[in-house]
Parts: sequence; structure tokens; C-alpha cells
Amino acid sequence: MKEGPDISIVASSVGEPARANMLMALMSGVALTATELAREAGVMPPTASGHLAKLESAGLVCCVKQGRHRYYRIADPDVAQAVEALVTIAARVGHLRTRPGPKDEAMRRARSCYDHLAGHLAVDLFARWTSLGVLRSWKGETQITRKGRAFLGELGIEVHELEKRKRSLCRACIDWSERRNHLGGSVGSTILSCALEKGWAVREGNSRVLHFSLKGEQLFKAWYSGQNVGHSQAAE
Repeated sequence: MKEGPDISIVASSVGEPARANMLMALMSGVALTATELAREAGVMPPTASGHLAKLESAGLVCCVKQGRHRYYRIADPDVAQAVEALVTIAARVGHLRTRPGPKDEAMRRARSCYDHLAGHLAVDLFARWTSLGVLRSWKGETQITRKGRAFLGELGIEVHELEKRKRSLCRACIDWSERRNHLGGSVGSTILSCALEKGWAVREGNSRVLHFSLKGEQLFKAWYSGQNVGHSQAAE
């Protein structure tokens, strides 16, 4: 008998189309009810409950009760990273779902990927920080340089506080729409939180799409480029 982790249990849980759609919906980082996830999966609520029970049993989602409602989330960043990796592979080998309409371009421009920013703006940020020496690649891993720690501190990101969290500080993720790296990890999560808190970007309902106003995008780019313009301003 083979020993070690049994990946077939996790793979079978993710492999069913309705459950895969539920996980993709939860990659927005927003907690959703079983009814909302049933709509995302295209199944009836009783069927959705069965799927969610299997996802919860496999450790892929967690449930929080609030009043009469039960809200579901991705269980932890490791699960989100695994789903993100599968999305990248599916895009690379051509397994794409066609959903025509204005959201396609919006998704490519800026979207949430669990708890961090993805899309064109996120890729541009990663490239900018690499060119500035904030990030470096070392033995296959993305690291924050000594200069980068000071740089991020000036942006209001306290690296030493983020290091206390039980997750990676930063990691490079291949963006499925751009085919270049964007930034994940606790630093990536902080970037997305900052953009939302400052009003530079807003979520489109429960979807993964993030909308930056023209002013918000200008302030966001100035912020991550290290310009002392718009650092403490909110978008109009």
C-alpha cells in the first residue's frame, strides 16, 4: 500500500464541474451563501448543499454561521494557491470557458484572486517592484530585498508585522490572462486591502472583477511606483 497524502481525494473534490465553479466563485475572497453558490454552480440548492458538504469534508472550504445564514469561504491560502495554479494550467493548455461580454476585459484589467490583486495592474506592479529592486528572485523564490523593506515601509506596509502571519510573505504567481507574474502572499493581500480601503478600487458585487476609477488608478500607480503623490489620498 502506498503511504503519504492521498491527493485523489482532493482532486476528485475539485474535479466535479459544479464544485469547481463554486471554488472559482469563492476565489473573489467574498464569503457566499449556499444559495449564491448554487446559482454560480448552476444547480438546485439541495444539490449545492451536498457539494458544499463534500468540499468542507475535503478541507477545501470552511463554513461560518451568522444568524440564519451559513457563509462559505476558501479554507485557507494554500487552497487558494492550488486553485490558482489549476487556473493557470487550464489557461495554458487551452481549457477555457467562453463568457463573452464586457466582464472579460474587466477581468483582465483587475480582479481579485482570493485575497490578492491579479490582472494587468497587478502584473505591472510586480514588474515595477522588480525593476526598482524591491523584489528579487533567489533560488526560485520571490523575496523582498533590504531596500524593499524600507520602500514598503514608506508605503505603509510593515513587513515585520506581516512576517508574524502563518503564511508566505510574498510569492510570484503566473497571471493566467497576462502570462507574467503578479504578487501573492501576505504582501499581495495587503496591497489589495489598501486599494479597497483607500477607495482606489471597488468590487463588482460578488464577482472577482475590481473597478479602478481613472483617478483611483492614477493614485494606485503613483503609490506603488514610490511617488509621494496620492499616498494618503482617496479616489474621488
